[in-house]
Amino acid sequence: MPAKLNVETLQSVFQTRPDIFAGIQEAADTPARVGLFNEIASFVYERIATASDHGSTQDDDGPAAKRRRVDIAQVQPSQQTQSNGSTAGGGVSLDAATSEQVLLEVKDISASAPQRKKYDVCFTKNFLYARVSGSSTPVQGIVYPWKEIEHIFYLPVPEKSTVQHNYVVLPRNSYLPTRTAKPAAGAAPTSPTALEPFVFTVPGAAPKPGSIGGASAKTAEAVSDSYSTLFHWALATSLKSAGNHSCSIVASDPKLFHSVTRQAHRPTEKAVHVKAFRGSKDGYLFFLPTGILWGFKKPIVFLPLDRIVALSFTSVLARTFNIVVELDVDESGNVEKEIEFGMLDKEDFEGINANYVQRHGLADKSMAEKRKAKRELAENNKTTGGEDDANGTGEGKAENAQTAGMTELEKAQWEAEQRLQDEEDEDEEDYDPGSEGESEGSGTSSEEEDDDEDAEGGEDDDDDENDLDGEGMDED
Repeated sequence: MPAKLNVETLQSVFQTRPDIFAGIQEAADTPARVGLFNEIASFVYERIATASDHGSTQDDDGPAAKRRRVDIAQVQPSQQTQSNGSTAGGGVSLDAATSEQVLLEVKDISASAPQRKKYDVCFTKNFLYARVSGSSTPVQGIVYPWKEIEHIFYLPVPEKSTVQHNYVVLPRNSYLPTRTAKPAAGAAPTSPTALEPFVFTVPGAAPKPGSIGGASAKTAEAVSDSYSTLFHWALATSLKSAGNHSCSIVASDPKLFHSVTRQAHRPTEKAVHVKAFRGSKDGYLFFLPTGILWGFKKPIVFLPLDRIVALSFTSVLARTFNIVVELDVDESGNVEKEIEFGMLDKEDFEGINANYVQRHGLADKSMAEKRKAKRELAENNKTTGGEDDANGTGEGKAENAQTAGMTELEKAQWEAEQRLQDEEDEDEEDYDPGSEGESEGSGTSSEEEDDDEDAEGGEDDDDDENDLDGEGMDED
Protein backbone atom coordinates (compact mmCIF):
# COMPACT_ATOMS: atom_id res chain seq x y z
CA MET A 1 0.00 0.00 0.00
CA PRO A 2 1.59 3.32 -1.03
CA ALA A 3 2.50 5.78 1.68
CA LYS A 4 0.23 8.81 2.16
CA LEU A 5 0.87 12.26 3.52
CA ASN A 6 -0.28 12.88 7.06
CA VAL A 7 -2.51 15.74 5.92
CA GLU A 8 -3.97 16.46 9.35
CA THR A 9 -0.57 16.96 10.98
CA LEU A 10 0.78 18.99 8.06
CA GLN A 11 -2.22 21.29 8.08
CA SER A 12 -1.88 21.80 11.82
CA VAL A 13 1.82 22.66 11.55
CA PHE A 14 1.52 24.94 8.53
CA GLN A 15 -1.95 26.33 9.16
CA THR A 16 -0.72 29.90 8.61
CA ARG A 17 1.39 28.98 5.55
CA PRO A 18 -0.88 27.30 3.03
CA ASP A 19 1.73 27.96 0.36
CA ILE A 20 4.20 25.65 2.14
CA PHE A 21 1.54 22.98 2.58
CA ALA A 22 0.69 23.20 -1.12
CA GLY A 23 4.37 22.95 -2.02
CA ILE A 24 4.76 19.81 0.10
CA GLN A 25 1.76 18.19 -1.59
CA GLU A 26 3.22 18.97 -4.99
CA ALA A 27 6.72 17.70 -4.10
CA ALA A 28 5.55 14.49 -2.39
CA ASP A 29 5.75 12.41 -5.56
CA THR A 30 7.74 9.45 -4.23
CA PRO A 31 7.30 7.19 -1.17
CA ALA A 32 10.65 8.36 0.18
CA ARG A 33 9.63 12.03 0.05
CA VAL A 34 6.22 11.27 1.57
CA GLY A 35 7.91 9.52 4.48
CA LEU A 36 10.38 12.39 4.93
CA PHE A 37 7.66 15.05 4.95
CA ASN A 38 5.62 13.05 7.48
CA GLU A 39 8.64 12.73 9.78
CA ILE A 40 9.37 16.46 9.56
CA ALA A 41 5.74 17.34 10.29
CA SER A 42 5.60 14.96 13.28
CA PHE A 43 8.83 16.36 14.72
CA VAL A 44 7.73 19.99 14.39
CA TYR A 45 4.29 19.17 15.80
CA GLU A 46 5.88 17.57 18.86
CA ARG A 47 8.16 20.56 19.40
CA ILE A 48 5.19 22.94 19.25
CA ALA A 49 3.28 20.81 21.75
CA THR A 50 6.28 20.68 24.09
CA ALA A 51 6.75 24.43 23.94
CA SER A 52 3.06 25.00 24.65
CA ASP A 53 3.16 22.72 27.71
CA HIS A 54 6.25 24.32 29.25
CA GLY A 55 5.63 27.92 28.19
CA SER A 56 8.62 30.20 27.71
CA THR A 57 11.48 28.27 29.35
CA GLN A 58 15.16 27.90 28.78
CA ASP A 59 14.26 25.89 25.65
CA ASP A 60 14.13 29.30 23.97
CA ASP A 61 17.91 29.09 23.76
CA GLY A 62 17.81 25.61 22.27
CA PRO A 63 15.92 23.80 19.51
CA ALA A 64 12.72 25.74 20.20
CA ALA A 65 14.42 28.87 18.92
CA LYS A 66 15.40 27.08 15.73
CA ARG A 67 11.85 26.09 14.93
CA ARG A 68 11.12 29.70 14.09
CA ARG A 69 13.13 29.17 10.91
CA VAL A 70 10.46 26.72 9.68
CA ASP A 71 8.14 29.66 9.03
CA ILE A 72 5.53 28.78 11.67
CA ALA A 73 3.89 32.16 11.68
CA GLN A 74 2.21 32.55 15.04
CA VAL A 75 1.96 35.77 17.04
CA GLN A 76 1.80 35.00 20.76
CA PRO A 77 -1.44 36.13 22.46
CA SER A 78 0.56 38.01 25.07
CA GLN A 79 2.01 40.27 22.39
CA GLN A 80 -0.25 43.29 22.29
CA THR A 81 -0.44 45.19 19.03
CA GLN A 82 0.86 48.71 19.22
CA SER A 83 -0.43 51.73 17.29
CA ASN A 84 2.14 51.31 14.50
CA GLY A 85 1.21 47.69 13.89
CA SER A 86 4.22 46.17 15.64
CA THR A 87 3.91 43.97 18.70
CA ALA A 88 5.41 44.25 22.14
CA GLY A 89 7.61 41.26 21.38
CA GLY A 90 9.29 43.01 18.47
CA GLY A 91 7.33 41.34 15.66
CA VAL A 92 4.56 42.61 13.41
CA SER A 93 0.88 41.80 13.76
CA LEU A 94 -0.35 40.12 10.58
CA ASP A 95 -3.94 40.87 11.58
CA ALA A 96 -3.24 44.61 11.65
CA ALA A 97 -1.73 44.52 8.16
CA THR A 98 -4.44 42.26 6.74
CA SER A 99 -7.22 44.44 8.11
CA GLU A 100 -6.08 47.51 6.20
CA GLN A 101 -7.26 48.35 2.68
CA VAL A 102 -4.71 47.63 -0.05
CA LEU A 103 -4.03 50.96 -1.73
CA LEU A 104 -1.60 49.58 -4.32
CA GLU A 105 -0.64 46.05 -5.36
CA VAL A 106 2.15 45.24 -7.82
CA LYS A 107 2.09 41.61 -8.87
CA ASP A 108 4.87 39.13 -9.69
CA ILE A 109 7.83 40.95 -8.18
CA SER A 110 11.02 38.90 -7.68
CA ALA A 111 12.37 39.10 -4.13
CA SER A 112 15.82 37.93 -3.05
CA ALA A 113 15.62 38.68 0.69
CA PRO A 114 14.51 37.65 3.21
CA GLN A 115 13.21 34.89 0.91
CA ARG A 116 13.95 34.22 -2.74
CA LYS A 117 10.58 34.01 -4.43
CA LYS A 118 8.05 35.94 -6.51
CA TYR A 119 5.49 37.88 -4.49
CA ASP A 120 2.82 40.50 -4.88
CA VAL A 121 4.05 43.68 -3.16
CA CYS A 122 1.27 45.53 -1.33
CA PHE A 123 1.02 49.08 0.01
CA THR A 124 -1.43 50.04 2.77
CA LYS A 125 -1.73 53.12 4.96
CA ASN A 126 0.65 51.78 7.63
CA PHE A 127 2.39 48.80 6.03
CA LEU A 128 4.50 47.56 3.16
CA TYR A 129 4.27 43.80 2.80
CA ALA A 130 4.54 40.86 0.41
CA ARG A 131 2.04 38.10 -0.11
CA VAL A 132 1.82 34.98 -2.23
CA SER A 133 -0.10 35.42 -5.47
CA GLY A 134 -3.75 34.56 -4.91
CA SER A 135 -3.47 34.86 -1.13
CA SER A 136 -4.93 37.58 1.07
CA THR A 137 -2.52 37.03 3.97
CA PRO A 138 0.90 38.73 4.21
CA VAL A 139 3.97 36.53 4.40
CA GLN A 140 5.32 36.35 7.93
CA GLY A 141 8.63 38.23 8.17
CA ILE A 142 7.93 40.42 5.12
CA VAL A 143 5.61 42.93 6.78
CA TYR A 144 7.11 46.36 7.40
CA PRO A 145 5.43 49.25 9.24
CA TRP A 146 6.29 52.44 7.37
CA LYS A 147 7.49 54.12 10.56
CA GLU A 148 10.01 51.32 11.18
CA ILE A 149 11.80 51.77 7.83
CA GLU A 150 15.06 53.70 8.13
CA HIS A 151 16.70 53.40 4.70
CA ILE A 152 15.64 52.59 1.14
CA PHE A 153 18.19 52.20 -1.67
CA TYR A 154 17.77 51.96 -5.42
CA LEU A 155 20.77 50.14 -6.91
CA PRO A 156 21.58 48.52 -10.27
CA VAL A 157 21.90 44.76 -10.24
CA PRO A 158 25.53 43.88 -11.13
CA GLU A 159 26.57 41.50 -13.88
CA LYS A 160 23.27 41.42 -15.76
CA SER A 161 23.07 41.87 -19.52
CA THR A 162 19.73 43.68 -19.20
CA VAL A 163 19.20 46.67 -16.90
CA GLN A 164 17.62 45.68 -13.59
CA HIS A 165 17.49 47.46 -10.24
CA ASN A 166 17.18 46.32 -6.66
CA TYR A 167 15.12 48.14 -4.07
CA VAL A 168 16.74 47.56 -0.66
CA VAL A 169 14.39 48.30 2.24
CA LEU A 170 16.14 48.40 5.62
CA PRO A 171 13.98 48.42 8.75
CA ARG A 172 15.32 49.54 12.10
CA ASN A 173 18.06 47.36 13.66
CA SER A 174 18.41 45.14 10.60
CA TYR A 175 21.58 46.24 8.82
CA LEU A 176 24.55 46.69 11.20
CA PRO A 177 26.96 43.73 11.52
CA THR A 178 26.16 41.90 14.74
CA ARG A 179 28.11 39.37 16.71
CA THR A 180 27.07 35.75 16.38
CA ALA A 181 27.95 34.91 19.96
CA LYS A 182 25.31 34.91 22.69
CA PRO A 183 24.85 38.27 24.44
CA ALA A 184 26.70 38.81 27.69
CA ALA A 185 24.96 38.38 31.01
CA GLY A 186 22.61 41.24 31.68
CA ALA A 187 22.49 42.34 28.03
CA ALA A 188 19.14 42.58 26.28
CA PRO A 189 18.60 39.51 24.06
CA THR A 190 18.10 40.02 20.36
CA SER A 191 14.47 39.60 19.36
CA PRO A 192 14.01 36.42 17.31
CA THR A 193 11.24 38.16 15.37
CA ALA A 194 13.36 41.16 14.32
CA LEU A 195 12.66 42.21 10.76
CA GLU A 196 15.19 41.45 8.04
CA PRO A 197 15.99 43.64 5.02
CA PHE A 198 13.60 43.38 2.10
CA VAL A 199 15.25 43.23 -1.34
CA PHE A 200 13.23 42.99 -4.53
CA THR A 201 14.16 43.42 -8.19
CA VAL A 202 12.42 45.35 -10.94
CA PRO A 203 13.21 45.31 -14.69
CA GLY A 204 13.78 48.41 -16.76
CA ALA A 205 10.54 47.90 -18.68
CA ALA A 206 7.04 49.13 -17.93
CA PRO A 207 4.68 47.05 -15.74
CA LYS A 208 2.72 44.37 -17.56
CA PRO A 209 -0.99 44.96 -18.21
CA GLY A 210 -3.08 43.76 -15.29
CA SER A 211 -0.14 43.67 -12.88
CA ILE A 212 -1.23 46.76 -10.92
CA GLY A 213 -4.19 46.67 -8.54
CA GLY A 214 -5.55 48.29 -5.41
CA ALA A 215 -7.64 51.35 -4.60
CA SER A 216 -5.01 53.72 -6.05
CA ALA A 217 -4.42 51.74 -9.25
CA LYS A 218 -5.87 54.45 -11.51
CA THR A 219 -3.74 57.14 -9.89
CA ALA A 220 -0.69 54.90 -10.29
CA GLU A 221 -1.21 54.58 -14.03
CA ALA A 222 0.08 58.13 -14.49
CA VAL A 223 3.48 57.15 -13.02
CA SER A 224 3.72 53.66 -14.53
CA ASP A 225 6.05 54.40 -17.42
CA SER A 226 8.43 51.95 -15.74
CA TYR A 227 8.57 49.85 -12.61
CA SER A 228 11.09 52.32 -11.17
CA THR A 229 8.87 55.38 -11.55
CA LEU A 230 5.96 53.45 -10.09
CA PHE A 231 7.82 52.22 -7.01
CA HIS A 232 9.58 55.55 -6.44
CA TRP A 233 6.21 57.29 -6.38
CA ALA A 234 4.53 54.64 -4.22
CA LEU A 235 7.35 54.43 -1.67
CA ALA A 236 7.85 58.18 -1.32
CA THR A 237 4.11 58.87 -1.05
CA SER A 238 3.54 56.11 1.51
CA LEU A 239 6.45 57.21 3.71
CA LYS A 240 5.23 60.79 3.70
CA SER A 241 1.62 59.81 4.43
CA ALA A 242 2.74 57.64 7.36
CA GLY A 243 4.73 60.52 8.85
CA ASN A 244 8.14 59.00 8.16
CA HIS A 245 9.97 62.10 6.93
CA SER A 246 13.47 60.93 7.85
CA CYS A 247 13.60 58.18 5.22
CA SER A 248 14.04 58.85 1.52
CA ILE A 249 15.11 56.78 -1.48
CA VAL A 250 18.87 56.98 -2.05
CA ALA A 251 20.21 55.96 -5.45
CA SER A 252 23.76 55.26 -6.55
CA ASP A 253 25.33 58.02 -8.64
CA PRO A 254 28.31 57.37 -10.97
CA LYS A 255 29.20 61.08 -10.68
CA LEU A 256 29.87 60.61 -6.97
CA PHE A 257 31.57 57.21 -7.22
CA HIS A 258 32.14 54.61 -9.90
CA SER A 259 34.55 51.76 -10.43
CA VAL A 260 37.26 52.04 -13.06
CA THR A 261 36.81 48.36 -13.87
CA ARG A 262 34.90 47.87 -17.10
CA GLN A 263 31.71 45.82 -16.89
CA ALA A 264 31.69 42.78 -19.14
CA HIS A 265 27.90 42.62 -19.42
CA ARG A 266 27.23 46.33 -19.97
CA PRO A 267 30.58 47.81 -21.10
CA THR A 268 29.21 51.27 -21.93
CA GLU A 269 27.78 51.75 -18.44
CA LYS A 270 29.92 52.78 -15.49
CA ALA A 271 29.79 50.33 -12.60
CA VAL A 272 28.81 51.91 -9.29
CA HIS A 273 29.82 48.82 -7.34
CA VAL A 274 33.08 47.14 -6.36
CA LYS A 275 33.44 43.40 -5.94
CA ALA A 276 34.43 42.45 -2.40
CA PHE A 277 34.45 39.49 -0.05
CA ARG A 278 33.13 39.46 3.48
CA GLY A 279 34.77 36.40 4.91
CA SER A 280 34.17 33.63 2.40
CA LYS A 281 31.09 35.27 0.85
CA ASP A 282 31.46 37.26 -2.33
CA GLY A 283 29.33 40.32 -2.87
CA TYR A 284 29.35 43.95 -3.96
CA LEU A 285 30.20 47.18 -2.16
CA PHE A 286 28.26 50.33 -2.95
CA PHE A 287 29.79 53.62 -1.77
CA LEU A 288 26.67 55.73 -1.36
CA PRO A 289 26.05 59.32 -0.21
CA THR A 290 24.76 58.10 3.16
CA GLY A 291 27.07 55.14 3.80
CA ILE A 292 28.54 51.88 2.53
CA LEU A 293 26.30 48.95 1.59
CA TRP A 294 27.40 45.36 1.03
CA GLY A 295 25.01 43.00 -0.74
CA PHE A 296 23.18 41.20 -1.97
CA LYS A 297 23.82 37.99 -0.06
CA LYS A 298 22.49 37.59 3.45
CA PRO A 299 23.16 39.14 5.83
CA ILE A 300 23.04 42.47 4.00
CA VAL A 301 25.18 45.10 5.72
CA PHE A 302 24.83 48.86 5.64
CA LEU A 303 27.31 51.14 7.43
CA PRO A 304 25.91 54.68 7.79
CA LEU A 305 28.45 57.48 7.57
CA ASP A 306 27.48 58.73 11.00
CA ARG A 307 28.40 55.36 12.51
CA ILE A 308 31.80 55.09 10.80
CA VAL A 309 34.74 56.08 13.00
CA ALA A 310 37.37 55.40 10.37
CA LEU A 311 38.05 53.54 7.15
CA SER A 312 41.52 52.09 6.69
CA PHE A 313 43.31 50.19 3.95
CA THR A 314 45.09 46.92 4.74
CA SER A 315 46.82 44.09 2.86
CA VAL A 316 47.63 46.36 -0.08
CA LEU A 317 49.14 44.10 -2.73
CA ALA A 318 49.85 44.39 -6.44
CA ARG A 319 46.33 43.50 -7.56
CA THR A 320 44.09 43.58 -4.50
CA PHE A 321 43.61 45.30 -1.16
CA ASN A 322 41.28 45.13 1.85
CA ILE A 323 39.39 47.79 3.73
CA VAL A 324 38.54 47.79 7.43
CA VAL A 325 35.69 49.95 8.68
CA GLU A 326 35.68 50.85 12.36
CA LEU A 327 32.23 51.55 13.79
CA ASP A 328 30.89 53.50 16.71
CA VAL A 329 29.39 50.59 18.64
CA ASP A 330 26.35 50.87 20.89
CA GLU A 331 26.23 50.05 24.58
CA SER A 332 24.69 46.61 24.08
CA GLY A 333 27.93 45.35 22.56
CA ASN A 334 26.06 43.32 19.90
CA VAL A 335 27.42 45.37 17.00
CA GLU A 336 30.86 44.47 15.70
CA LYS A 337 33.43 47.19 16.26
CA GLU A 338 35.26 46.45 13.02
CA ILE A 339 34.22 44.85 9.77
CA GLU A 340 36.59 43.91 6.96
CA PHE A 341 35.98 43.55 3.25
CA GLY A 342 38.63 41.78 1.21
CA MET A 343 39.97 41.23 -2.28
CA LEU A 344 39.00 44.60 -3.76
CA ASP A 345 40.54 45.35 -7.15
CA LYS A 346 43.66 47.50 -6.83
CA GLU A 347 42.48 49.69 -9.71
CA ASP A 348 39.73 51.07 -7.45
CA PHE A 349 42.12 52.02 -4.64
CA GLU A 350 42.60 55.66 -5.64
CA GLY A 351 38.93 56.14 -6.45
CA ILE A 352 37.78 54.92 -3.05
CA ASN A 353 40.45 56.89 -1.23
CA ALA A 354 40.08 60.19 -3.09
CA ASN A 355 36.43 60.18 -4.06
CA TYR A 356 34.97 58.68 -0.90
CA VAL A 357 37.27 58.59 2.11
CA GLN A 358 38.64 62.10 1.64
CA ARG A 359 35.41 63.58 0.27
CA HIS A 360 33.41 62.51 3.31
CA GLY A 361 36.14 63.35 5.79
CA LEU A 362 36.62 59.79 7.00
CA ALA A 363 39.85 59.37 8.97
CA ASP A 364 42.25 57.18 7.02
CA LYS A 365 43.66 55.14 9.90
CA SER A 366 46.05 52.97 7.91
CA MET A 367 48.66 54.27 10.35
CA ALA A 368 46.48 53.56 13.38
CA GLU A 369 48.45 52.74 16.50
CA LYS A 370 47.62 49.07 16.75
CA ARG A 371 48.42 48.37 13.09
CA LYS A 372 51.46 50.60 13.28
CA ALA A 373 52.73 48.65 16.30
CA LYS A 374 52.43 45.35 14.44
CA ARG A 375 54.20 46.77 11.39
CA GLU A 376 57.03 48.30 13.45
CA LEU A 377 57.50 45.07 15.38
CA ALA A 378 57.92 43.13 12.14
CA GLU A 379 60.33 45.73 10.77
CA ASN A 380 62.41 45.80 13.95
CA ASN A 381 62.78 42.03 13.88
CA LYS A 382 64.18 42.28 10.34
CA THR A 383 66.51 45.27 10.87
CA THR A 384 67.46 46.51 14.32
CA GLY A 385 66.62 43.37 16.26
CA GLY A 386 64.03 45.10 18.42
CA GLU A 387 66.02 48.06 19.78
CA ASP A 388 63.88 50.66 21.52
CA ASP A 389 63.39 54.07 19.97
CA ALA A 390 63.71 56.72 22.64
CA ASN A 391 62.09 59.35 20.46
CA GLY A 392 59.37 57.10 19.02
CA THR A 393 56.48 59.37 19.86
CA GLY A 394 57.90 62.48 18.26
CA GLU A 395 59.18 60.64 15.23
CA GLY A 396 55.83 58.93 14.86
CA LYS A 397 54.09 62.29 14.62
CA ALA A 398 56.65 63.54 12.09
CA GLU A 399 56.28 60.32 10.12
CA ASN A 400 52.49 60.70 9.98
CA ALA A 401 52.88 64.29 8.77
CA GLN A 402 55.33 63.37 6.01
CA THR A 403 53.38 60.32 4.81
CA ALA A 404 50.01 62.04 4.74
CA GLY A 405 48.39 61.57 1.34
CA MET A 406 50.76 58.78 0.27
CA THR A 407 49.52 55.43 -0.98
CA GLU A 408 50.53 52.27 0.86
CA LEU A 409 53.21 51.45 -1.71
CA GLU A 410 54.67 54.97 -1.52
CA LYS A 411 54.73 54.72 2.27
CA ALA A 412 56.61 51.43 2.11
CA GLN A 413 59.23 52.96 -0.21
CA TRP A 414 59.53 56.06 1.98
CA GLU A 415 60.05 53.92 5.10
CA ALA A 416 62.78 51.90 3.39
CA GLU A 417 64.60 55.09 2.37
CA GLN A 418 64.33 56.35 5.95
CA ARG A 419 65.95 53.18 7.25
CA LEU A 420 68.87 53.65 4.86
CA GLN A 421 69.28 57.27 5.95
CA ASP A 422 69.20 56.29 9.64
CA GLU A 423 71.96 53.73 9.11
CA GLU A 424 74.13 56.31 7.33
CA ASP A 425 73.61 58.75 10.23
CA GLU A 426 74.70 56.08 12.71
CA ASP A 427 77.92 55.49 10.71
CA GLU A 428 78.73 59.21 10.84
CA GLU A 429 78.16 59.33 14.61
CA ASP A 430 80.54 56.40 15.14
CA TYR A 431 83.36 58.26 13.33
CA ASP A 432 85.78 60.05 15.81
CA PRO A 433 87.97 62.69 14.07
CA GLY A 434 90.10 63.11 17.23
CA SER A 435 91.66 59.70 16.73
CA GLU A 436 93.72 60.95 13.76
CA GLY A 437 97.34 61.99 14.53
CA GLU A 438 97.63 60.30 17.93
CA SER A 439 100.62 58.32 16.67
CA GLU A 440 102.66 58.15 13.54
CA GLY A 441 101.09 55.98 10.90
CA SER A 442 97.75 56.11 12.64
CA GLY A 443 96.30 58.29 9.87
CA THR A 444 97.01 55.66 7.28
CA SER A 445 95.54 52.99 9.49
CA SER A 446 92.41 55.06 10.15
CA GLU A 447 91.97 55.79 6.47
CA GLU A 448 92.23 52.10 5.70
CA GLU A 449 89.68 51.31 8.38
CA ASP A 450 87.38 54.02 7.06
CA ASP A 451 87.73 52.58 3.57
CA ASP A 452 86.82 49.16 4.94
CA GLU A 453 83.83 50.58 6.80
CA ASP A 454 82.70 52.43 3.70
CA ALA A 455 82.98 49.25 1.70
CA GLU A 456 80.99 47.36 4.30
CA GLY A 457 78.45 50.19 4.40
CA GLY A 458 78.09 50.02 0.64
CA GLU A 459 77.42 46.30 0.85
CA ASP A 460 74.77 46.96 3.50
CA ASP A 461 73.21 49.62 1.29
CA ASP A 462 73.13 47.20 -1.61
CA ASP A 463 71.55 44.58 0.60
CA ASP A 464 68.88 47.02 1.74
CA GLU A 465 68.14 48.03 -1.83
CA ASN A 466 67.84 44.37 -2.77
CA ASP A 467 65.47 43.87 0.18
CA LEU A 468 63.27 46.71 -1.06
CA ASP A 469 63.25 45.22 -4.54
CA GLY A 470 62.37 41.89 -2.99
CA GLU A 471 59.42 43.41 -1.13
CA GLY A 472 58.18 44.87 -4.37
CA MET A 473 58.40 41.46 -6.03
CA ASP A 474 56.38 39.91 -3.20
CA GLU A 475 53.68 42.50 -3.62
CA ASP A 476 53.61 41.87 -7.32
